[in-house]
Amino acid sequence: MAEHAHREITQRELRNDPGAIMRGVERGDSYVITRNGKLIPLRRRTFVPRAEVMAAFATAPPLDAERFRRDLDSAVDQDPFDREW
Repeated sequence: MAEHAHREITQRELRNDPGAIMRGVERGDSYVITRNGKLIPLRRRTFVPRAEVMAAFATAPPLDAERFRRDLDSAVDQDPFDREW
């Protein structure tokens, strides 16, 4: 896969022409977005302690592993670009 250079765009450019930017992303282009000439930082992911995750899922219904695998396999086999817009 060929690497693409990052193109610097302003927040205003993103707001005014999001369609062109998204088409560029689909082609593999990447962008660095600035606001008033400064980079807009990405938010870091928040760590969730294991105990909190386990508590959140404690009341979830049981998982059918075979059905889950079939569902994943059917989703993975889809072509994300074969869609009507």
